[in-house]
Amino acid sequence: MKETLATAFALVGVLAGCTMAPKYERPAAPVSGGWPGAAADGARGTTEAGAGLPAAAIGWREFFGDPRLLDLIELALVSNPDLRVAVLNVEISRAQYRVQGSVLFPTINANAGGSRQRVPGDVSGLGHALTATEYYVNAGVTAYELDLFGRVRSLKDQALNRYLASSEARRSAQIALVAEVAIQYLAERQLDEQLVVLQETLKAVESSYELNQRSFENGIISELDLRTAEAQVQAARANVAILTRARSEAGNALVMLVGRPLPEDLPPARSLADQHLLTEVPAGLPSELLQRRPDILAAEYQLKAANANIGAARAAFFPRILLTAAAGKASVRLEDLFAGPQSAWSFAPQITVPIFDAGHNRANLDVAKLSKLIEVANYERAIQSAFREVADALSARATLEDQIGAQEKLVKAEQQRYDLAQMRYRHGVDSYLNVLSAQRDLYFAQQTLIQARTARLSSLITLYKALGGGWQEHTANTAQAAVGGPPR
Repeated sequence: MKETLATAFALVGVLAGCTMAPKYERPAAPVSGGWPGAAADGARGTTEAGAGLPAAAIGWREFFGDPRLLDLIELALVSNPDLRVAVLNVEISRAQYRVQGSVLFPTINANAGGSRQRVPGDVSGLGHALTATEYYVNAGVTAYELDLFGRVRSLKDQALNRYLASSEARRSAQIALVAEVAIQYLAERQLDEQLVVLQETLKAVESSYELNQRSFENGIISELDLRTAEAQVQAARANVAILTRARSEAGNALVMLVGRPLPEDLPPARSLADQHLLTEVPAGLPSELLQRRPDILAAEYQLKAANANIGAARAAFFPRILLTAAAGKASVRLEDLFAGPQSAWSFAPQITVPIFDAGHNRANLDVAKLSKLIEVANYERAIQSAFREVADALSARATLEDQIGAQEKLVKAEQQRYDLAQMRYRHGVDSYLNVLSAQRDLYFAQQTLIQARTARLSSLITLYKALGGGWQEHTANTAQAAVGGPPR
């Protein structure tokens, strides 16, 4: 018996590495070899600056410079519920992989028991009643599958790749969370600064209205100018209410991302002009995204899992061999169970050969092949989405600097125009409508400048995320440390 089991297990060891899964080949990346247009200019400019490490190797503590934002990111990485779910999904996938891997090995169970049975005389064949007693103890294997055609091995590979995909999905969730917290924080800062500008505008129009009211009472201006100034005051008050509500909603959204109420002892917030992000982030080549982006890696692992599932579906067409064996002791007397020649064993191999299943196995194989085609499409879509995100962020970085420079000059010019219009109106040279027009244009120019500064910072954060940055807390010593895969 021992020699038979040893031979069977040796055969399993020889055939354990055999599978019927097709050889995996990574699909060609459906993107060009370089960044298009303005994006290429932005990428070249950054590379020439000699930034060194890729974004994936740059820690978020070195990328962001605002202490308040760093504290918010740290809180979010601990308390955000979506990230906790992603972490738990990794643990589930790891456990499922261990479950599937255990099937490759026989399960050995120890059993002990006894029975006592009375048989009537007319049944015993002896003419009198018979009482039978039996005690046993044994260890055995039940229904262990010899993986001759790699079915179990393919299922194990499928579970492994799904676990690796979930691990990459967890990395992707963290990277997205870091970027979302930063962008939402900037949105909060933008609304704060816009609210300050609007409140200053409100004070100016209220002061102008009071001046106009006195002038009207003295018969210097018409009621039309007075009502125009009053309408300007009410419009500014309405806009203050709108921005105040938007600011409150932005704060609530930030609290939701963090996953807990914000502590009272956070560092003071910095203005948009003081948000010194690490701007020298090299984009590299589009092909490098395949190793940097965890969502692309996750899509590829899902593709590999679908490829392994084809092997399991193919193996279903071939015979399955199950082994059931046990060896132990048996005796009619408990005290003699371990004494004397009481050995007992059993060996019951079983082979199942599929003959007719009404197309069940064929349909399963078709499903596996079609599922692989779907995963190929998902993989290509992940690459294309990543390519577009990086290209858009590079294009924005290449143009927003020029836009901010022009907008700053526009604000300066509109301020001078407003001052001149006010002076001309007070000297009776011009109408109040010109003051109103100049003040409105100045307000819009100031608001647009704040929006442009926010857009510039957001584009840098988006580029950092699109290139795989946000996973490391501190900058790695080498680029290789940032490109490494998930824990095995």
